[in-house]
Amino acid sequence: MQNSQHHPAGIEGQRYVRVTNVLHDKYIEFEFAIGDPTINVELVLPFEHFQKFCEKNNAKHLTVEQEAAVDYDKLKWRFGVPEYSDNDNNQQ
Repeated sequence: MQNSQHHPAGIEGQRYVRVTNVLHDKYIEFEFAIGDPTINVELVLPFEHFQKFCEKNNAKHLTVEQEAAVDYDKLKWRFGVPEYSDNDNNQQ
């Protein structure tokens, strides 16, 4: 899903946020992505700055389905693809 708005950074694409934690009832930990929710950076901002950040970037919160896809992708990177094993490379 592409966003047709021009962004100051010059990078086109829909912006996404996913809140991952709240610290000391003051800060929001979140993931921020452009275009592909599985490629993201982790950021921390105070509540009011998080709101402004989301507004300025026209960021959408991930849907439950998108969150599940991101979690699945993280598991693949952490533990590898379930169908793959080192023995697959040694068999001919």
